[in-house]
Amino acid sequence: MMSDRKYKQRGYQDDEPSPSRSKRSGSKPKSGEARGQPPLRPKTPNMPGFHDVIRCAKCGGLLDQTIDDGATCSRCGSALHTCGQCAWFDPSSRFECSQPVTARITPKDGLNNCTYYEPRVTVERQTHSKRGPSSAKQAFDDLFK
Repeated sequence: MMSDRKYKQRGYQDDEPSPSRSKRSGSKPKSGEARGQPPLRPKTPNMPGFHDVIRCAKCGGLLDQTIDDGATCSRCGSALHTCGQCAWFDPSSRFECSQPVTARITPKDGLNNCTYYEPRVTVERQTHSKRGPSSAKQAFDDLFK
């Protein structure tokens, strides 16, 4: 079949698969294992963990895990019990809320008494390491305790 061709390179119509293709097919993820997700194993001490964070919708400042009805942000002073701070806030849905509200609440950044309010919680990586020893000698001594 190769003798009737003008050029002797192998083409896509040849019957034998190339060895590089057969090697790639063996590296598929195992069944039941999520693609692109880290495996579920205990974390090593040097890997950063994740934690839940509530941030102000206006300034991005960290907030306490509990938000009272009349609470304000300590950095910018804006109200926290607002639609813009709520987990159900969705600009593309009816009345800009994912819950079945009967009327639109305005303004979205103003204080309201909505019963569906839940603060928006995001998951962030822990980038801060735990406070280590103050000196190298102290760190060395801690190894043998």
